[in-house]
Amino acid sequence: MIFLELVLQNFGPYSGKQVINLNPKIDEETSHPIILLGGMNGGGKTTLMDAIRLALYGARAQCSTRGNLSYSDFLNQCVNNKIDPVADTRIELLFEHIENDKPIKYRVVRSWTKNPKDGKDTLGILGDSDTWPDALVNIWDEYIENLLPLGISNLFLFDGEQVKELAEQETPPPVVVDAIRGLLGLELADRLAVDLDILVNRKLKEVGNSKDLANLEEIETRLTQQQEDYQTTEEKLETLKNQVEDLEQKQQEAFDKFISEGGKIAAERNQLELQQDTKTAEIEQVRQSMCELAADVLPLALIPNLLNQVQAQGEKEFRHQQVQISKDLLIERDQRLLAWLNQVEISPIEVEKIQSFLIQDVDKLYAKTIQIEALWLLADDESLSQLDNFIYHLQNSKVFGKEKLAILKNKEEEIHTLERQVQTAAAPEDYTKLRQALETSQNQVVEAKANYETIRRRLAELETIIAKSKKELSDYTVENIKHKNSEHIITSAAKVQSTLKTFREKLTLRKLNKLEEEVKNCFLYLLHKSDLVHRITIDTKTFSLLLYDLNGKAVPKHRLSAGEKQLLAIAFLWGLAKVSGHRLPVAIDTPLGRLDSSHRSNLVERYFPSASHQVILLSTDTEIGKKEVETLRENEAIAREYLLKYDSSTRQTTVVENQYFW
Repeated sequence: MIFLELVLQNFGPYSGKQVINLNPKIDEETSHPIILLGGMNGGGKTTLMDAIRLALYGARAQCSTRGNLSYSDFLNQCVNNKIDPVADTRIELLFEHIENDKPIKYRVVRSWTKNPKDGKDTLGILGDSDTWPDALVNIWDEYIENLLPLGISNLFLFDGEQVKELAEQETPPPVVVDAIRGLLGLELADRLAVDLDILVNRKLKEVGNSKDLANLEEIETRLTQQQEDYQTTEEKLETLKNQVEDLEQKQQEAFDKFISEGGKIAAERNQLELQQDTKTAEIEQVRQSMCELAADVLPLALIPNLLNQVQAQGEKEFRHQQVQISKDLLIERDQRLLAWLNQVEISPIEVEKIQSFLIQDVDKLYAKTIQIEALWLLADDESLSQLDNFIYHLQNSKVFGKEKLAILKNKEEEIHTLERQVQTAAAPEDYTKLRQALETSQNQVVEAKANYETIRRRLAELETIIAKSKKELSDYTVENIKHKNSEHIITSAAKVQSTLKTFREKLTLRKLNKLEEEVKNCFLYLLHKSDLVHRITIDTKTFSLLLYDLNGKAVPKHRLSAGEKQLLAIAFLWGLAKVSGHRLPVAIDTPLGRLDSSHRSNLVERYFPSASHQVILLSTDTEIGKKEVETLRENEAIAREYLLKYDSSTRQTTVVENQYFW
């Protein structure tokens, strides 16, 4: 929705016909969100806001100056006091909204005269073709509820006093609570629930005789008392719940102190000492095992070089023996060959040549064999094999010895740790005090939980009693007031009430979760101070805001500065408007209140240009001053500017276009 034009004729201080163009579009391609109207206090700013509300909602409008006046008296009050009593007073609001994916324009016209007939105004609706769709006039209240519901209108049409009241109170003022309930759909559900109760009681009284009514009233009185007892018990249960939480916190503190000051270790001293003895016995076993290793081959690990030398010498002598044996065998074979050659008919010269070749060949074959200086080990095959087994056994003993040393070291460290723990244990007298403090806190928690459980059971009993009374009331009606229509209404009403309760609870939780996130984001965006608040929650009953820091601790509202409270209030309204799901204009009367310069700057630069696609600001010269308006102009946020000039001598206001205080 976009407000395009507001026409005032003889309305309040506005004499004659005055037209205010509210269209945020400067041309077909350019659009700026803010429509800025400046005026001094008493100059007619609030009257403009009332005119918008009156045009949209008529007798249902929540106008600032109406109070407890009847609609007829309020209309008389709105007539300009300088005009002819028979002259028309008129309000026109032209707006555009999307319907079936097409932009549709409607001009809402309300007119009346002094002392209007029947105490009402005349409503007219002009369409795009300036026709008067009578069908829409007849259903206008229902139609406008679909576009901008009255219950949430205060989220989009609000003033500085509303922000001030919201900022200073711990719980939101009634006007904001009504808007929240309208947003959450609770207003309609509650009204329906009340109407159902009224309808059921009316039907009961219509069809019951005097005796029936007396019995019925007795049951209703008893049920009312039971419900009051239930509420009192519920409040007491909540108090006990808080008490249990406090005592559990104290118990945790006592336990932490018991641990930090050595109470737990003192209680476990005997067990720690037994562990020490066990570890000491295990160390002794390891030491005994190491002594057995030392009594075997392990000491020879001190002469590894000698053992390696013996092993190498044995291998050399063994290879030398093998070479010598093969050489002797070869020489014996050569001797047999020469003896045979001497027997055959070969000349001695040839035999001598062959003998010379064989000798040279043997010398050549064994020329490269290892020569050792002397054979001093003189070990046989069995001795060399035993030497290898001995060295292998020694290596295993060394590995096993290292493992035993590692085990011994770990056991000694464990004993040292146990000794340190025993040393940190509290003295017996301190341990007694710590234990008594802990037991006292534990007993208090147990007692408080027992009380809590008793009250909880009492609450459950009351629930059963109330349910029984309700059933008795229902049964009494069914059995004794034999009226089929009333029976049907009462049965249906009970089902609807149950459904309404479930619907209300689920709807509240779902929408409040979304609202909490939106309010937090809006507040941090306006505040530009991300470390103040990490999470914001909203109470499901009072709708009050609860702030928490990064550590999850509550941030009391009184710790916020006055400016931060106002920013929080604006963030609350902004978040509510976002969650509403309606793309609607925002109109703000007296927008900056008592904010300091830094918070003013945040609102001017961050909130006003982003609050909606159309933002109507009604400001004095001390709120949006020269600096603020220049900032908005530089940021190209302002589409149109107006100055409301008030003549105190005639008590009339004139709207001047394209002009502001500066």
